[in-house]
Amino acid sequence: MDPIGVPVAYFLASRMSPNNSSSNSTVPSPNLPGSAATPPAMAIVMAAGKGTRMKTDLPKVLVPALGRPILTYVLDSLRAAGVGRITVVVGYRQELVRDALAEYPEIDFAEQLQQLGTGHAVMCCRKTLEPHRGPVVIVAGDSPMLQPASVGKLLDTARRDQMACLLGTLHSPDPTGLGRIVRDSGGKFVGIVEEKDATEQQRKITEVNMSTYVFDAEKLLGVLDAIDNRNSQQEYYLTDYPTKMLERGWKVDALPVLQPIEALSINTMEQLAAVESAMQKHST
Repeated sequence: MDPIGVPVAYFLASRMSPNNSSSNSTVPSPNLPGSAATPPAMAIVMAAGKGTRMKTDLPKVLVPALGRPILTYVLDSLRAAGVGRITVVVGYRQELVRDALAEYPEIDFAEQLQQLGTGHAVMCCRKTLEPHRGPVVIVAGDSPMLQPASVGKLLDTARRDQMACLLGTLHSPDPTGLGRIVRDSGGKFVGIVEEKDATEQQRKITEVNMSTYVFDAEKLLGVLDAIDNRNSQQEYYLTDYPTKMLERGWKVDALPVLQPIEALSINTMEQLAAVESAMQKHST
């Protein structure tokens, strides 16, 4: 019996088939992979972490919401948005994650054996990034409220405007704890500032980073080794990639297209209950 209250074997035996239509959203997307005019998108899903605060021995992405591992909601949303191949970054108890996704087609795995940050997780995907041409969606595997329509809008805009990086953001009435999107007087994106580093004025910003990105694969590879871990956590941050791209004069922007429901995170049992409640309401 897992500490969260259900046997680990239950999740692996009862995982949802990818052909099941009960996704967290039924909104169609115009982004279909394989068109010569529209390069297919790939995705990187970060799923290497533990579920420490959830009081479980499961990888966090296998914690269940309404009987399904939360990671499967993310994968279904990406597929509904027209994403082709998906690379799942695994680490902690990776054999459970691999087994849980055995029935999902078009899945690659990248190993992050040391937890050295979100930027490092992307570095671990170099082999799947190198042959890819086109957009790369990067999301967290513990964001089950990710909406296909939001991903579709980001992909459409990134392709149309030939962006090196486009961040998906939203305006939050309570941005406490979240990274703020900083813009200049003309509204142009200039960076992300974490709350602990923000000035009094910056903390009043309501547009926040929700760790939902679309990168151009070639541009991302161009800065893959340009970031460092010279920070208090000694980690490689994914948020440093847009900064490096801006320094090179490449097109980077943030688009507040995410829905409020996508701000729901899962770090505690109480937050899990809130997500399950939102899922039930969203499906009616």
